[in-house]
Amino acid sequence: MIMAYHNPVLLTETVDGLSIKPDGVYVDVTFGGGGHSKEILKRLGEKGKLFAFDQDEDALKNTIDDPRFTLINENFRYVKRFLRLYGIRQVDGILADFGVSSHQFDVPERGFSTRFEANLDMRMNQRNELSAFHVVNEYEEEQLRQVFAQYGELRPAPAMARLIVEHRRTEPIVTSEQLKAVLRKFLPPRHENKVLAQIYQAIRIEVNQEIEALKEFLLQTPELLVQGGRLSFISYHSLEDRLVKRFIRNGLFEGEPERDVFGNFEVPLKKVNGLIVPSQEEIKINNRARSAKLRIAEKL
Repeated sequence: MIMAYHNPVLLTETVDGLSIKPDGVYVDVTFGGGGHSKEILKRLGEKGKLFAFDQDEDALKNTIDDPRFTLINENFRYVKRFLRLYGIRQVDGILADFGVSSHQFDVPERGFSTRFEANLDMRMNQRNELSAFHVVNEYEEEQLRQVFAQYGELRPAPAMARLIVEHRRTEPIVTSEQLKAVLRKFLPPRHENKVLAQIYQAIRIEVNQEIEALKEFLLQTPELLVQGGRLSFISYHSLEDRLVKRFIRNGLFEGEPERDVFGNFEVPLKKVNGLIVPSQEEIKINNRARSAKLRIAEKL
């Protein structure tokens, strides 16, 4: 395994949250470098099983040689469908470490990082047709505005979208440096990295349909879990964390569940403990852990 591929965040806390049963069946839906999966396997007995998902073909290089382990090269939005192909209808726990892997950030040609000049790509699944180039160069102005406003929470989203559309009438925006040059007026020196991160986040979420995939995935989890089964999820930005928090709290993404005449309502999950964040020691070792938020829930 390539250990530098990705440093697992909140490794012990996340796997502890699953309350592993030695003969249980578990799913790591964001395999990446395999750090969380390896820790789960350490705690499983001979009859235990672990299924892992990752849509990025690069992650297949990190597969684990263990008869208890199966790696599925698919998006976690299809988790129930592919587990059933293996005869699995319910599991004892599901782990997810949402967001971009260190490997994806560190390979310049993938186009995820603001540090490198690269062609606009940002596809987690390189088999997909939709790329950052397509979003930047082919989306209508209103679509771009919505992407920047909704997924990047950028106040100048309308002006950004307008400027991109005006520029590409002359020539396409092909690389990350060209995109930065077009949006230079929105990148004040003191806050350039922060704003760029918001821009990249917005485009990346749209390219990979991350919010739609997360919602589809979350809706499947109560049916997948056995009674008493656990979810252990790490989020990195407010859009993800808000969805996870609301779904654990009331089984919905918006609004409130219907109440009975006594004002009570039923939910499929209950939270376990409070919010867990990395220690300062972990952040010093792995700066990308700084925004991580771990939430744990149990099937009622």
